[in-house]
Amino acid sequence: MYSKLISLILDQHVEEASFLAVLRDYALGAPHYDFDHLSQLDERIDAHLDGLRVAGTCGLETLLAQLGPHAIGELFASVVLAFEAGNAQVLSRLSEHLRSAVETESGYLMALGWLDWKWVSPWIDRLLASPDPLFLRLGLAACGMHRHDPGPALLTGLSHADPSVLARAARTAGELRRRDLMPTIRTHRQHQDTATRFWANWATAQMGDEEALEPLRQFAEQPGQFQYRALCVLLAWQRREHSIAWIRQLIQNPEQQRVGIQAVGLLGDPVSVPWLIQQMSDLPHARVAGEAFSQITGADLALLDLELQDLPDFDAGPNDDPEDANVAMDPDENLPWPDPQLIAAWWQAHGGDFQAGVGYVLGLAQRESSFQQALVRGQQRQRIAAAYGIARFRPTEVLFPTSAPAWRQKRLLFGG
Repeated sequence: MYSKLISLILDQHVEEASFLAVLRDYALGAPHYDFDHLSQLDERIDAHLDGLRVAGTCGLETLLAQLGPHAIGELFASVVLAFEAGNAQVLSRLSEHLRSAVETESGYLMALGWLDWKWVSPWIDRLLASPDPLFLRLGLAACGMHRHDPGPALLTGLSHADPSVLARAARTAGELRRRDLMPTIRTHRQHQDTATRFWANWATAQMGDEEALEPLRQFAEQPGQFQYRALCVLLAWQRREHSIAWIRQLIQNPEQQRVGIQAVGLLGDPVSVPWLIQQMSDLPHARVAGEAFSQITGADLALLDLELQDLPDFDAGPNDDPEDANVAMDPDENLPWPDPQLIAAWWQAHGGDFQAGVGYVLGLAQRESSFQQALVRGQQRQRIAAAYGIARFRPTEVLFPTSAPAWRQKRLLFGG
């Protein structure tokens, strides 16, 4: 009876830790998670991991029994515990599992970023020396996530035949701001592999390479996993007059209206606020227009009661119709619905506090200190943009890791 109870408790810890890990991966780019929410989520994950740690070998075996071809969260928790225990036998078993279940690689990556460097570092040289592209990629990723320079392995990665290794090496070089590698990275600017092409231009753009901006503009204009990052870096580094001209072109194209609205918010000029308020009456773009308004002004629509009381009947996400080709989730699902009339009244009362022609972020003129504040009090999408903003002011520093565990981010933000 006692052993059955323990087994049930461990199963619950596995289920919760795995679910929350996947939730965290989503939350890192979500528009409604701020730093406090991320901290709370990380504490919940660690509490369930603690329950499995206390159980020792039994906890780890319970996790391993749950591994499957799609078990991303379970692999995350298994890798965390195996690294902390320094259990080479289990790590070898997890490596074999990963080879046969490539869809779970994100879980392994999440674990490498979650773990403190002291647990990861003893294994890094082995990963970086691996002839298998999968493990070299993981080693480069771990170094990038921890902002730890992998040394010669980075140059090896940038000359690798496997595009996935190339892409991760370019990304890590960009996270570390390795300007000395810019000539090598630039050779991949027009690589046929999409991810390699993106990360190469993403990296060198943040090293001051103006020739990388045109390829990034192309990524910013196309929906997909790289669009928002491309947009943030582009607007952080592109000359202001070029950004204004480009945004004017975007908003004239109905298919690019959403990214155009996001670009207006990131540019931060309050002269665009009346136009944004107009877009709040257009249901497909109302919520992202509200987000852009908050990005400029710092006004929290929920806190200030600037939301609609009667929510519109609108669903931009996938439905139950198997014939419907729309399978993408609504990227603005968790944003508040703005009330254009209330917001117009708020702007009439507060618009005089803003100066036309000046870029703002969360109500403050864009400068290093205001981007730093946005890292502390912004939502995750805003924090990602703020990290790129700070990078422009600190050209030799590593990129701030908005995906790192909250306790690690706290040390970077507040010291200690």
